[in-house]
Amino acid sequence: MVDVTPKEPTHRRAVARCKVFMTPETTAAIANREVKKGDVLAVARVAGIQASKRTAEMIPLCHPLLVGAVYINFEIGDDHIAVEAQVDTIDRTGVEMEALHACSVAALTIYDMCKSADRAMVIGDLTLWEKSGGRQGTYRREV
Repeated sequence: MVDVTPKEPTHRRAVARCKVFMTPETTAAIANREVKKGDVLAVARVAGIQASKRTAEMIPLCHPLLVGAVYINFEIGDDHIAVEAQVDTIDRTGVEMEALHACSVAALTIYDMCKSADRAMVIGDLTLWEKSGGRQGTYRREV
């Protein structure tokens, strides 16, 4: 692991996004809460929050952090669900991995809950969109 003990704790934020591509019938079922397993987006939100807090257990050499806030948001398109995870902390290292992990687990949860109706779903475009705080300052992905 990288030694972060000499660093001062600062406010840090990261935003990650991905998409779960699916048939329009599947997006409609999610939007209308007609999926047999339950409220897909509510369950995916909780899964993403839990994942952000357990990132260091899953990613070798990732520092365990005290996650201060996690926001998981969804946008329903015609043939996809866009997932966005924002993670905030006050610590000595960034929360990029926590945001990416939260985003991916939320997407995997959507897949799991809908796979009986649509096995051809694809999870893609997992990307860090923004990070702030720390020595390197702010990063924003250019579109």
